[in-house]
Amino acid sequence: MRKGRSEVYTRIYEVVKRIPRGRVATYGQVAELAGLGDHARQVGYALHALKDDSVPWHRVVNAQGRISVRHEPGLDRWQRQLLEDEGVAFGGKGRIALERYRWTPESPASE
Repeated sequence: MRKGRSEVYTRIYEVVKRIPRGRVATYGQVAELAGLGDHARQVGYALHALKDDSVPWHRVVNAQGRISVRHEPGLDRWQRQLLEDEGVAFGGKGRIALERYRWTPESPASE
């Protein structure tokens, strides 16, 4: 992965913008759809650097269906509230049922 950070982040943001309300995607899923293979951490770095409110960062969760925000106190509660406001339910141990709420695009270029 030798592409410029700006280009990679733009691709990540374009994928995240496609996640519909009430659905989530995992970091790994976003990486795969952005053409980054198994570089899920790049997705986390890109979302942490995000300055644009039009990108629904809150719809990206870890592979266990959990919120995994570590950098800012209270951001995890805010992310959970945003998801709940969209109808995403949390089960035991703060998990989202990925089998119910995971976004599955028809193809990488469609919504």
